[in-house]
Amino acid sequence: MKRTIITFGGYFEEFISILTEKERIKVDYLLTLLRSQDRLPVKFIKLIRESVYELRIEYNSNIYRIFFIFDNDKIVVLFNGFQKKTQKTPQNEIEKAIKIKNEYYEYKRQQNKEL
Repeated sequence: MKRTIITFGGYFEEFISILTEKERIKVDYLLTLLRSQDRLPVKFIKLIRESVYELRIEYNSNIYRIFFIFDNDKIVVLFNGFQKKTQKTPQNEIEKAIKIKNEYYEYKRQQNKEL
């Protein structure tokens, strides 16, 4: 399987820009797995809710999460990312991801209307 990965809203780019080069390499590695593998272990990917997933990254005792959705099982749309500092994923980060997901689908609907 080969998925296309896109981003939406600049949130992912903002997040990735604050990471070190080695952290970015780790993120790239996991994105390559997400792009090419049918299934990933729960160690790397987890359904949060409302079709929003998190990509789970650990590097040098730092934990990072990147929210995303599957769009038609082919396109992976990357949203916000953050450094996790608590045991549970913060509710405000989940709410932000769901809000971005809704914005993405609204944007997509508007684009389809124009075609």
